[in-house]
Amino acid sequence: MEPMSTGAFARVSGLSRKALRLYDELGLLRPAAVDERTGYRWYTADQVDRARLVAWLRRLGMPLARIATVVAVDPAAAAAEIRAYRAEIERETALRRALATLLADHLSREDEIMTAPTFVLHAAAASDRGLVREAHQDLAHADAGLLLVADGFGPIGADMSRVTVDAVLAHRPGSGEVLAALRSAVDAAVSGVEELPAGDGSGCTLTALALSGDRLALVHVGDGRVYLLRDGVLTRLTDDHTVAWPLLEGGSLTEDELASHPERALLTQALTPGLLPRPDALVREVRAGDRYLVSSDGLHAVLPRAEILAVLRDVPDPTAAVAELVRRVLTAGAPDNVACAVGDVAAVG
Repeated sequence: MEPMSTGAFARVSGLSRKALRLYDELGLLRPAAVDERTGYRWYTADQVDRARLVAWLRRLGMPLARIATVVAVDPAAAAAEIRAYRAEIERETALRRALATLLADHLSREDEIMTAPTFVLHAAAASDRGLVREAHQDLAHADAGLLLVADGFGPIGADMSRVTVDAVLAHRPGSGEVLAALRSAVDAAVSGVEELPAGDGSGCTLTALALSGDRLALVHVGDGRVYLLRDGVLTRLTDDHTVAWPLLEGGSLTEDELASHPERALLTQALTPGLLPRPDALVREVRAGDRYLVSSDGLHAVLPRAEILAVLRDVPDPTAAVAELVRRVLTAGAPDNVACAVGDVAAVG
């Protein structure tokens, strides 16, 4: 195959000579040959597709280390990795949008904040070991200002969940900038998990809601979920951090089909020693009458969405609602631990 000079290859591939030198040094795009005397690099036409892929991924802003992973795998796996990266970009963009909205509202409504209505949650939580698992590693908490669920996994998953819940409760948000406070609580949970033994594959997920004034903040890592029931309509507010999730976003799976997918529980993010999670986060205004459900995957992977909606819609008391949700999971076989918290928003004062 006729060799191409560095300049010719740069023009065809859309990469600069400087970029080609860097990608050679990093092992992303080795030249086909190097002149031993001059050090001049030569490429071939069959390297163009790989070079263009590297160029496109850099335009997306993908880190070089991640590009190395994409170009090293087969096309199907590369496509899945790119979809996962796109989902991360969308989550980060949504977070920035939420933070920008919160800051703009705070500055433009400073006088209104002092007279904003105050809300509380009438809330309850429940958990159960289920009918198959030997250990109970899911925890749930609910009170007038906070709902959270932690789902442990691995040999010390129960310890991971307990440390996580204790850290969030010890640093729970008060009044003021509720999202920043909730993120600080999650940071404390990450620090607590880091102090536990690493290397055995243990960790936990965390999904938490905190209410302050008329604002509710959400922070989420893993495959727990938050649902909002408003005016009879059930809306999912979180994405699953799993390998299979991009298939749902891409339209290849329905939400019900996702529940039985073999990679639905293979996490891409969690609280685990040695790995720094990037939690999803958002802030939204609440309304009196809103009902929020926080659940571990032991609930929403077992009960169809229609059944969850029926319980949330038809069982008015939060304590009775969480009990009914757990009862239905047990009736359906409860292959995993289950935890859930329900909070109804009510105005006070």
